[in-house]
Amino acid sequence: MAPPAKERWCLALIIVLLSLFVQSSTAIYCGEDDCYALLGVAQDANASDIKRSYYKLSLEHHPDKNPDPESKKLFVKIATAYEILKDNETRSQYDYAIEHPSEVFYNTAQYYRAKYGHKSDPRAVLVGLLVVLSAFQYLNNVARYNEALATVKRTPAYKNRLKALELERTGGVSSKKKGPKQIDQKLQEELSNELDLQIKGAEKPSVWDLLGVRFVLLPYTIIKLLVWYSSWVWRYKVKKAPYSWEDASYLTRRSLGVPLDAWTNLDEYKKEDLVQRRLWEKQNLENYYAEMRKESKRRR
Repeated sequence: MAPPAKERWCLALIIVLLSLFVQSSTAIYCGEDDCYALLGVAQDANASDIKRSYYKLSLEHHPDKNPDPESKKLFVKIATAYEILKDNETRSQYDYAIEHPSEVFYNTAQYYRAKYGHKSDPRAVLVGLLVVLSAFQYLNNVARYNEALATVKRTPAYKNRLKALELERTGGVSSKKKGPKQIDQKLQEELSNELDLQIKGAEKPSVWDLLGVRFVLLPYTIIKLLVWYSSWVWRYKVKKAPYSWEDASYLTRRSLGVPLDAWTNLDEYKKEDLVQRRLWEKQNLENYYAEMRKESKRRR
């Protein structure tokens, strides 16, 4: 069964576009001409022969000396061919394209890499990439934070806190005629500042969290980590000193997989109980989980 007319037209269009895009491997260098033939040299010609031939032909076809329009076009082609063959890397890639005409995409990539890649300082490219990514990161963080803050301000809890703060500032005197939108703007800003740390998943944007800044500070971060690890090994592995409260809390939190903010919100009695259990030791952790499972079954 023949495909519909519309599909035949689409297929024909795709074939035409591919034929335009997938040109021969050598056409991207000197068009349909042979770079060596344009300079009148053999493929194994040395650099001196190529240079000598170029100067001879360029003088002959230079627009100032030869007003013929066709000669001007030939002069441009000769200059292009010389640019290709005078550079050893580009010439090597052109020779490879002649010998491997079927590798169209590889030859095309090599051509553009040689043409534009060496003109760009990798350090400048890296810096530019970090700046662009950091800018997008910061704008995204600002947008997420503002959206989260706006969502919080629409909640009843926020409005109740705002009303309570107004009563606190005014000594318990508040006008009943005031609505939420009429509350003093300064009080709203103060309450917003108090709520900043309560918005999870959308922390207030900071330049210290940007990818570019972290990359710049990476050596310092690595050194700091090595110093901390060396101090840890010396204090607790070599000297066998007892864990400090901060380090024991860190080990407990890591063993339980509890985020820092969740650990901070625990009451002090619960923290002390967990730390005293020494949950960073495997057997103690298993016993703790067994107790939690028994307690869960008992409550059911």
